[in-house]
Amino acid sequence: MFNGIVEEVGIVDALERRKNLSVLKVRARKVLQGTKRGDSIAVDGVCLTVTDKKKDVFTYDMMRETLEKTSLGRLRRGDQVNLERALKAGGRVSGHFMTGHIDAVGRIEQRMTEANYEELSIRLPKGLGKYIVPKGSVALDGVSLTVGKVGKGRFSVYLIPFTKQVTTLGSKKKGDWVNIETDILAKYVLNRGKDA
Repeated sequence: MFNGIVEEVGIVDALERRKNLSVLKVRARKVLQGTKRGDSIAVDGVCLTVTDKKKDVFTYDMMRETLEKTSLGRLRRGDQVNLERALKAGGRVSGHFMTGHIDAVGRIEQRMTEANYEELSIRLPKGLGKYIVPKGSVALDGVSLTVGKVGKGRFSVYLIPFTKQVTTLGSKKKGDWVNIETDILAKYVLNRGKDA
């Protein structure tokens, strides 16, 4: 479990493509403290297992499903990624509960910037509309955000200056892809009582 409070922005060191698998290597410092093989770290909101750690670089294996359902397959050496270690039991939750299981990849349709104001309008992927409500929670690239406006086929979020400074969302532009994880509570409420 994660809470969408990015601890560090890491740098992609390598993305090695193999048959049905890619190996992602990320350079970081803070999130490596106390991290060992087998631990979970969210990379742009995607829960991945650390398979190796050397100095300031850690490695993940990503299956074909991860590459197809998230934006991680589009990464290139030098790209920045949001990083968050898994929650510890008994710790403070500053964002909202997230699983690191991405629902869809969305595209930034518009970025509106004014003095101390930033709004991102995201194209709403088909089937997610029922989970996106004004003032509800959503995660974009692993960042816990509050949903602003919801319109036909799109929704907006607002970024405070701090979020722009400490996450990759500050550098995202129109046309960029973002990983979307909808609110887990909305999923359970809407699917309660349905046959498995």
